[in-house]
Amino acid sequence: MSQNRLTDATSPYLQQHADNPVHWWPWCEEALSEARSTDRPILLSIGYSACHWCHVMAHESFEDPATAELMNRLFINIKVDREERPDLDRIYQNAHQLLAQRPGGWPLTVFLDPHDLTPFFAGTYFPPESRHGLPSFSQVLESIDRAWREQREAIGEQNHAMRAALTRLETTTAGERPGRETIEQVLHELARHFDPTHGGIGQAPKFPHPATFSFLLHQGAHHGHGEARHMALFTLERMAEGGLFDQLGGGFYRYSVDERWEIPHFEKMLYDNGPLLALYAEAWALDDRRPLFRHVCERTAEWVLREMQSPEGGFWSSLDADSEGEEGRFYLWDREEVASLLDEPTHDLFAARFGLDGPANFEGRWHLRVTTATDALAERFGLPPRAVRHHLKSARETLFAAREQRVHPGRDEKVLTSWNALMIHGMARAGRLLDRPEWIDSAARALDFLYQHHWKDGRLLATSRDGEARLPAYLDDHAYLIDAILELLQARWSDTHLGFAVELAERLLTHFADTDQGGFYFTADDHETLPVRPRPFSDDALPSGNAIAARALLLLGWLLAEPRYLEAAEGVFPAADSLRHTPHTATGLLDALDLALDPPTIHIARGSTESLDAWQPESLVPGDLVYRIPDDAQLSPALATKRAEPGRLLVYRCTGTRCETPFEPEA
Repeated sequence: MSQNRLTDATSPYLQQHADNPVHWWPWCEEALSEARSTDRPILLSIGYSACHWCHVMAHESFEDPATAELMNRLFINIKVDREERPDLDRIYQNAHQLLAQRPGGWPLTVFLDPHDLTPFFAGTYFPPESRHGLPSFSQVLESIDRAWREQREAIGEQNHAMRAALTRLETTTAGERPGRETIEQVLHELARHFDPTHGGIGQAPKFPHPATFSFLLHQGAHHGHGEARHMALFTLERMAEGGLFDQLGGGFYRYSVDERWEIPHFEKMLYDNGPLLALYAEAWALDDRRPLFRHVCERTAEWVLREMQSPEGGFWSSLDADSEGEEGRFYLWDREEVASLLDEPTHDLFAARFGLDGPANFEGRWHLRVTTATDALAERFGLPPRAVRHHLKSARETLFAAREQRVHPGRDEKVLTSWNALMIHGMARAGRLLDRPEWIDSAARALDFLYQHHWKDGRLLATSRDGEARLPAYLDDHAYLIDAILELLQARWSDTHLGFAVELAERLLTHFADTDQGGFYFTADDHETLPVRPRPFSDDALPSGNAIAARALLLLGWLLAEPRYLEAAEGVFPAADSLRHTPHTATGLLDALDLALDPPTIHIARGSTESLDAWQPESLVPGDLVYRIPDDAQLSPALATKRAEPGRLLVYRCTGTRCETPFEPEA
């Protein structure tokens, strides 16, 4: 039997390592038992399939027979996909921060005591030979083995302190619910670190952070905060025109390595693009329907439909940064190739528009970003703006077709519940705001896929590949999915989808809630025992699960007049230490807090399908919600009080828990 046990994994990342000479195990009880019985430390390697440096370390070390022999002799080697096991990734990233006194990343390399899974050494990428102040990976392996054999007492003492420190990181004591003053404090803090030249918060590297700019956009739209509105819209504009956005194929890359949003790290993640699609659609609706923002929504949705949605309906996870062993190769251009594909007038316009008339910006080649505005091109070339746009559109289509002939980056075709929920929300909101029913169709297909494949015997599962679902779902999976369903219900009512949201909410309250301090744990109460049970309140690359749980339960509680949901949502805010000590790290939670402090108006319309489709509500303000419920819907008792009357269109207008007398809109 092969010693490498990754062949049957559902994770493409794990399968990438199935042929390594390393005797990899997946994270499982059998591997942990083997480590305990042999008293060998666990070498835990965490990464993901689109991770560039994960590929580099795999090629340099895990495919090397001599390094593999050392790993196999000294350790029990466990490979984990951080996208399938975010619980493990969170715990051991925090451990890296404590041990190394600096942020971690991927690949994450951690050595664990096999008896209690406590980490006693952690790093990220290690080279095959010593360089740039880093020891070689082989030196690390031999040093860890020697320490394990000769310094067990010291490691035990360190582990005791580490367990206490990890527990403290996840322990909060309920305090007072913050108020509007905390939101104002964070607005001031974000303004202080805002880049007025290029947009974004802070310096390079720059991440898109949709939760932060959604918070800023909402403060501008709901409260008239002009500076917040400017920070959001200006940043969205600069990201859209920069190299962070794929100017030919649509979709956003993961982050920019420079402050100008010019050169990205080229992987494309579903979890970025779902929230960004929703955010750009909102920005379009709030900013005089700016064509640039519509363009971004259209190109991003096209990319999702073309490359990221499976025939069965679920959304795949990511695209690699690399192709043919080179980062960004698929997206880069030589001047000669562009010139050979375009006629001279079109080429000159395209080159001036996207920077090909300037110096190369990525290792001797060009990565496209907007350098000249359309109006400036029209003046420079003596053409009407409409003609300029026509030439540019033609050039983009030609170059895109040529690019499609290249070797594509690898695609991670697992379906993650939480990331799918983010994209369902994005497609539903963009489809609703921009009146694109095919995007709403896409969102509904993905939700139906999750309901059919990831919802088993009243339990939600976290991941699937080729229709095979596995692993218990986390807080993010439940919270994001409730939030996505509520957005989709605004675009298209479904009794089944509402029922699914209620089942998810009940499971959230029963198995994830911290009934002592408030808020929600990241793992369910029947999850496997780990060194610590995380309870996240701050955002990272993804919005905090507690933030989205609070938002979703508020909206569902108001819609259904369910006080248990409202009470659980309100319990999140006093439980969150981050709101009291580092509120700028929790803009997702601040967005939910703002919702609690200033509830939106919810319009519930009842009538025939024809009358609901024809009705256009008047005097909506940003943040209002509209649910169009057909008169033949099978509703819960709470919603059934919003009665339909034959032949009439009735609208119930509610704010928080208070509803006005229904009215019949004028024809």
